[in-house]
Amino acid sequence: MNQKRIEQIELNLRAKALNQRKAALDELANFPSEIAIPILQKLANEKDVALCRLAVMGLGNHRTETSFQALEQILEHEQDGNVLAEAANSLFDFGDVAVPLLQKLFERSENWLVRQTVISLLIETKHYDVLFAIAVESLKDETQTVIEAGIFALGQLLKSSFKNEALLLLTELAQDSYWRNRWQTAIALHGCQDTQAKELIAKLQQDEHYQVVAAALESASI
Repeated sequence: MNQKRIEQIELNLRAKALNQRKAALDELANFPSEIAIPILQKLANEKDVALCRLAVMGLGNHRTETSFQALEQILEHEQDGNVLAEAANSLFDFGDVAVPLLQKLFERSENWLVRQTVISLLIETKHYDVLFAIAVESLKDETQTVIEAGIFALGQLLKSSFKNEALLLLTELAQDSYWRNRWQTAIALHGCQDTQAKELIAKLQQDEHYQVVAAALESASI
């Protein structure tokens, strides 16, 4: 491997122009992991959040034990929500082994972006027990978008072995005092053919808020 080219890539990763950074990251993705990962680890130690985020993205391109451990360390020590959310995305590419780390990240982070990212990633897995636990926890969050992400996750669980548990929570949410929670519940019920779900949709069609009614009508129109 040409040492001058490696040095140039390291410079380009720190360039002011975003397109130069992106091109350098793409090129580094094709390098052997033993060369690329130390470069990315060095980049991850920069104080610049944008550079740290770039390093995390790059580590996801090299699925080795070393890069996994590097991402794990970033989860433990990083404070910035944007970097942590990107680290979650990169870890997800490692498969099932990343799920416990994602769950721990959700539990200890109060950042809305991190929490929503973890929920969206776990929805793509079959770890229904973890998704249910996180969905329940998200309903206690102070950020409305995180609560709504959790309600959406409950809707996805209607297709799983946690259907009854999810439906019980959605029944409570259908009577929530805040219209956005009722609205998201109506959306979450879309496609569920369970009798109880259909009854909830019918009740939500009579809601006092027009957006809840519209969502319930849409959910009933399949």
